[in-house]
Formats: sequence, structure tokens, C-alpha cells
Amino acid sequence: MELVVGRVAKSHGVRGELVVEVRTDEPDARFAPGSTLRGRLARSGEVRDFTVESARAHSGRLLVFLAGVADRAAADALRGMLFLVDSADLPPSDDPDEYYDHELEGLEVQLTDGTVVGSVREVLHSAAGELLSVRAADDGREILIPFVTAIVPTVSLADRLIVIDPPEGLLDPE
Repeated sequence: MELVVGRVAKSHGVRGELVVEVRTDEPDARFAPGSTLRGRLARSGEVRDFTVESARAHSGRLLVFLAGVADRAAADALRGMLFLVDSADLPPSDDPDEYYDHELEGLEVQLTDGTVVGSVREVLHSAAGELLSVRAADDGREILIPFVTAIVPTVSLADRLIVIDPPEGLLDPE
């Protein structure tokens, strides 16, 4: 499965530098000088490999120089490009309480008494922390569940199951 680790937002300056929106917890490793990035153009679907020449933080994003992208026109042509990694190439986490987003997506969500709530549609990252976007089993509505130990005491990738103990009112539709 391909996972997005960054997206080219726009060019920066006239020398071919790119503004990249980071979508990985490991930007220092993914965008390290000398590393190879696989990029897919949104418009054509064309996939190309790029070598990172340099990367630096700027206003919550990265400014990246890629080999072969030498001017503003070349950088502008990459606008919207997604940088991808294959999930099979990711190392397993050393922390048993850390998960990749794609590992959680699709897991069934149950209450502590076994009642099925729904399934994880996606993991949302916000300034306040991570949220599980769960599609309710009964009516298909979206339920946002804070991904914190107090509410999500159990995650079992082997059983494809998340057990939640929500505070009163969290699952109410109103």
C-alpha cells in the first residue's frame, strides 16, 4: 500500500525550491539529503524518483531542493505532486503503543461490553491530538473519538479490533 509522506504545495523563490506539506512523523529521515523520494504527479499519475539535495523547516512546512529541479518553472510543474512510500518498506514500531495510520484504518471499534460501534475510516491529526474517524455501524454517521489511552484502552492489530470506553455523551448523535 502506498502512503503519502508529503505533498508539493508550491514553488519557493526562483531557484527551484519546493514548499512541501509534510505528512510523516519522520521528515528528517524521509527528506534527508541524498535520500530518494518517489513522486506521483496528481494530474497525470506519472511516477518519478527524485534525490533530495537539501531540506529545511520553514513555517510548519519543508523547503526542499531536488536534484534536476533547477528553476521556478520546473518547481511549478511539480505542484500537487505526492511523495510516496510503500507500507511494506516501513520498519515495525519499537513502541507497542504506537501505530501507523494505515494499521488502524478498517479496524472494528467496540465498547468494553462488546457492542459494535463501527469501523475506523481514518486517523485525523489535529493540533489537539489524534482523532479516530469512525463510521457508525448503525447509521453510517461519522463519530470522532480522541485517540487517548483513557478512551481507547485496547488496540489489537492481530484481532483487527479497537476497544473504547467513551465518556458519557461522546457517542450521542446530537
